[in-house]
Amino acid sequence: MDIQGTYIGGWFQRTVLHLSEIHYFLNEGKSTLSLDHKKLVKLQKSLDIESLKLSLDGFEYIEVITKNQISFKIFEDGLIVLKNTFSHGDNLPNDIKDLTNYYENKLSPAISYLFSLGAPMPKELANIKTVYPYFVVVMNATHNDIERVFTDFNQSKDFEINNDGFDIVRGDKFYIINLKQIAHEDAARFIEEQIFLREFKGQLHRYLNLHRIIWERIADVKERGKINGAEIASFRDKVEGYAKTINLIEARMNQMGTYLHTRERIARTDKRLVPFNNVIAYGYETLGDTLSYLQQIWVMTKNYVNSALQLFTDLQSQVTQSSVENLTVVTTIGVGATLIGLFTTTSVPELTVFGLMYVIILGLIGFSANHLINWISTRRSYKISDIEYDKEI
Repeated sequence: MDIQGTYIGGWFQRTVLHLSEIHYFLNEGKSTLSLDHKKLVKLQKSLDIESLKLSLDGFEYIEVITKNQISFKIFEDGLIVLKNTFSHGDNLPNDIKDLTNYYENKLSPAISYLFSLGAPMPKELANIKTVYPYFVVVMNATHNDIERVFTDFNQSKDFEINNDGFDIVRGDKFYIINLKQIAHEDAARFIEEQIFLREFKGQLHRYLNLHRIIWERIADVKERGKINGAEIASFRDKVEGYAKTINLIEARMNQMGTYLHTRERIARTDKRLVPFNNVIAYGYETLGDTLSYLQQIWVMTKNYVNSALQLFTDLQSQVTQSSVENLTVVTTIGVGATLIGLFTTTSVPELTVFGLMYVIILGLIGFSANHLINWISTRRSYKISDIEYDKEI
């Protein structure tokens, strides 16, 4: 088995404006933004760049060759594809380790810092560890060769495609493409589209799971039927956080359709992808349908969160109003008692030590009464009444 190269990659929405910023950073180690210059230089040097060029192939992209036989492309729509040209010969585990280490510990931190300003990534998504599929391009591989790779990496096979031009064996973390009558360049072009499609799908799946998490967290509280006054303010703050997360993700999802359609148009006119039409034929259309489905789900989720926010805002107002009403009663009684004392005395009040202590004691009683009333209000249970939604299936 002759190993030609190993690929990994990722995708997150970018534009040609971002590509210009990346090119400036990779070329000069600088940015026009308010970022730490020393850190930018350090990150740029860590990439070990030997050469870079700006090219056009449907999309504009930057191609970088490093000093350690790893190369990568960054496209204007945000797709990043890395390739290892096998500095360890045919030692696949070591080359995969080198490729992953370069991506996770060098390239990814550099790009993340370059775009660290602006709209934040929701914390529910920021800490997700992506499992990158490894695409291994080989030539003249036998069935036993491919089986051995999956066995060595403790991977199971999902499906297998065989034809005169190539074989594809796919697992959870591996794609092995065995070239027969097609060029390595065609396989590399196919890998770019597969990385985009898998990352697009993975992003949608994370959004679906996040919808479920947010919905269940709110539903868990609502289904109690009652909530203590002390819990209302903190839970309202959490719901406000969910609302901000939803707005960020809604904006991301609304961008995704444009990228998908542009990729599809370019792919359908690319002759290098013709041999792979039966593999990616309906991939773009299916993802477009999934995106539309999720956008509707998020509209419902947004309405659910907004209704919950209004509900807990109203409950918090009830707590405050209850405290004010009770305190008004106490204050009225105190003022009434004072007035009665003034009207029933025949002499002008004199300032005495006893009188001063009396005033202080009255103040402490009032202060304690205020805190007691607030404590009672926060320990009181409030009924949760809201519109019922059917859970998403």
